Amino acid sequence: MTKTLAVNAGSSSLKWQLYEMPEEEVIAKGLVERIGLKDSIFTTKFNGEKYEQILDIVDHTQAVKMVLEDMQRLNIIKEFAEITGIGHRVVAGGELFKESTRLTAEVVKQVEDLAPYAPLHNPAEAACMRAFEAVLPDAVGVAVFDTAFHTTMPAKAYRYPVPNKYYDEFKVRKYGAHGTSHMYVSQEAAKLLGKDIKDTKIITCHIGNGASITAVEGGKSVDTSMGFTPLGGIMMGTRSGELDPSLIPFIIERDPELKDAQDAINMFNKQSGLTGISEISSDMRDIRDARKAGDAKAILAFEMYCDRIKKFIGQYLAVMNGADAIVFTAGIGENAEYMREAVLEGLDWFGIKLDKEANNTYGTTEISTNDSRVKVFVIPTDEELVITRDVERLK
Repeated sequence: MTKTLAVNAGSSSLKWQLYEMPEEEVIAKGLVERIGLKDSIFTTKFNGEKYEQILDIVDHTQAVKMVLEDMQRLNIIKEFAEITGIGHRVVAGGELFKESTRLTAEVVKQVEDLAPYAPLHNPAEAACMRAFEAVLPDAVGVAVFDTAFHTTMPAKAYRYPVPNKYYDEFKVRKYGAHGTSHMYVSQEAAKLLGKDIKDTKIITCHIGNGASITAVEGGKSVDTSMGFTPLGGIMMGTRSGELDPSLIPFIIERDPELKDAQDAINMFNKQSGLTGISEISSDMRDIRDARKAGDAKAILAFEMYCDRIKKFIGQYLAVMNGADAIVFTAGIGENAEYMREAVLEGLDWFGIKLDKEANNTYGTTEISTNDSRVKVFVIPTDEELVITRDVERLK
């Protein structure tokens, strides 16, 4: 038996999960939040207990050392050598990486060089790779790319209608994100349908603070909502989603707080979406409570949010000429039954019928009626398990 670590590094966070392999048993998990800020939150869950510390963690290198030292302190592992594989979630692989790849110094540098495609994530992911390699030099490192699942999209879906030179010279195209999640839940949906995934058409809705929707035909991504960066697609917690690009110069010319295009992009990434419309929060639970209290801005934010999701579902029903199933996953997708109901309302023309009683349950559940032409499932995602399996495959 060996242990494999699945790592998900964000711009100011580090999420990890340790597995006993090949049993795929979760031994422990943890999260480091507010890296680089005051009062960082360091959390570990092991043996049914939760251990939390508040301290200052300056960077991802320090966070990695603390995670590994904490594993020893809590007797999760006796020695570092027990960890034989480390899988790193990487948001952007560009056109360079079409599948999970074993780490080398060159691969880590390439991940770092792809930072323009995911500036909040790729630099942190490269830093974590180097930090883990320094402490665990004998463990096999693997990069698992969010974008890899979407490399099966046809050119008509991933190309933008701009001059060819921008694709030829700068690889300007749609890349998508959340690929490991879309792949995992589509495979699980095929099992629930009792079909070979090669014979299915599935629309997967990964709805969290970041969100994307994917058309999965025959087990392959044929279109997805996120674009060149994770800013594209549907409205999200703080991201605007799709916009008329003419808005950028229009707003810059009129808002003295915005100095250039990067300021505008930051605003679309961090101050828009649910936050920008509700002026309350990016958290759907806060929007839900304010909506119940009759807050007009929260009501509008919720309606816009559901409207954008519904439109992409409609697009992908057209792209694939129907669907066998729709899947909701991720934080909001798995837990906000009121959002699922609002999104599916009015889709009965397509033969989509919601079982409202089933919709109020949690975990892996079919929430459509028995006579619904398109099945609807809630399936908790497990990106860490996908990462771990790829590590084992590439060892």
